[in-house]
Amino acid sequence: MPLPPLRNVDVSSLEHEGRTVVCLRDPEGYVDAQLVLTPEAFFIAAQLDGTADVRDIQYTCAKQFGGQIIPSEDILRVVNCLDEQGFLVSERFEAIRKEIDRTFAESEVRLPALAGKTYPDNPDELRTFLDQLFTKEGGPGRTPEKTHGTGAPPKCLVVPHIDFDRGAAAYAHGYLHMADAVPPDVALIFGVAHSSGAVPFILTKKSFGTPFGTLETDQDVVAKLESVCQWPPYESESVHRSEHSIEFQALMLAYLFGTKVRIVPILCAAFSDEPDKWDTPADDPHIRAFLDTCRDVVAQHVARVVVIAAADLAHVGRRFGDDFDIDARVVARVEARDREDLARVAAMDAEGFYRSVMKDHNARQVCGLYCIYSALRSVDGAAERGQLLHYGYAPDPAGGIVSFASLVLS
Repeated sequence: MPLPPLRNVDVSSLEHEGRTVVCLRDPEGYVDAQLVLTPEAFFIAAQLDGTADVRDIQYTCAKQFGGQIIPSEDILRVVNCLDEQGFLVSERFEAIRKEIDRTFAESEVRLPALAGKTYPDNPDELRTFLDQLFTKEGGPGRTPEKTHGTGAPPKCLVVPHIDFDRGAAAYAHGYLHMADAVPPDVALIFGVAHSSGAVPFILTKKSFGTPFGTLETDQDVVAKLESVCQWPPYESESVHRSEHSIEFQALMLAYLFGTKVRIVPILCAAFSDEPDKWDTPADDPHIRAFLDTCRDVVAQHVARVVVIAAADLAHVGRRFGDDFDIDARVVARVEARDREDLARVAAMDAEGFYRSVMKDHNARQVCGLYCIYSALRSVDGAAERGQLLHYGYAPDPAGGIVSFASLVLS
């Protein structure tokens, strides 16, 4: 009988006690824990494509390991471990998935997925943690004032969604700019659906919980967007449950303004499996209609509206499938291309930004491509000037770099 296939998992390697091991992580967030395997066990796991049985894997392993026949019980031990941890497409995982999805669907609030994991869940500890972002090296050097300024809030903010430790300076520069203005009433937040989805934009009516309180979702704006969708906008809503890109922005808004700001959470999946079929996404009438509606919300809404793009930039190196190591030349090349793209963002040129990223078929794997494009289209005609506040990059522990920036359009 064929063995169940391995799920779509995130794979990385690291050194542990002098030996390389392989870590499996669930990008959909149904499984919290990482699973650590020896390279040999991972080789077995990699053969699980839904068609292979034990004998097939024994044959493949014998070719890989110099004729050695791995006992069937050893193969099944690996398979059972993967299944018990939820990493196989099996009845066990399906039961896990259905229960988690049911609980999420029945909840009116999207609970914080990473509180107590990548940031503190205690409000006092969390405030201290976030205060420190602003005084770390490369940051603005001062924390937000408790009383806000009197100027208009920015029309658009581009900020990272990388973890707070590595992206501290970029978060701080961006959100300090917002803190120095009058609080917005509504924030349209475009995030990245890292585990993707079957539709270009994924909506949710759920409010977002944070350790500082719950940010209500603006139901009127969500209804307007829902009305122009030429796809089922909630079909992939469960992606919101574990996706961190919007969670981090909701947290920063609650840190600055409490629960006064209403949000509109919008996850951007890949707009197409064939991005080269367009000049830009504006060639697709359904995407254009959705983003025109976002623009109308910004232009016509009586409240103060800010658009936030929760976007990282390049993902380069072996961790991300490249066949080269990171050195100074690679870093310089990535930064030069990133700055080309960011110049188009600062010029408020959505189509030029998309063309800049895609002129080499997005070789740097800019994950924020679609959410930055969407944010720029949403403030078209509303913003008058743009400014790059910070640019940086951080190493990935599994071998690579991730770049990010903060920009403000006002």
